[in-house]
Amino acid sequence: MDELVVHKGGCHCGRVRWQAQAPVDIVASKCNCSDCSMRGPIPFVVPECNFQLQEESREWLTTYTFGTHTAKHIFCKVCGITSYYIQRSNPGGAGVALNVNCVDPGTIKYVEIKHFDGKNWG
Repeated sequence: MDELVVHKGGCHCGRVRWQAQAPVDIVASKCNCSDCSMRGPIPFVVPECNFQLQEESREWLTTYTFGTHTAKHIFCKVCGITSYYIQRSNPGGAGVALNVNCVDPGTIKYVEIKHFDGKNWG
């Protein structure tokens, strides 16, 4: 069984903060869809029950959708960073995609990056 730790993270300006319980070794994905190609997130998914957004962060969030409007690209209204979002492949809320680049240093031991063909998916 993978060792679980509490990862903390958030946006660049610090107004959006969250924590999530996940393994120390992460399997993340790099997507080539039009949005991810421009923004560059490297997400890994945690079960929704393992994710907790700090309540005071909610006022700083806004959401962008495009295409099918299923994926919810949630980002900070101030700095524009997407530190987490709901993937199109997980619209029912089964998981939350956390951006590896937005996790505070010190809790991730290893990241395996898998490539995902979002440009030609679905």
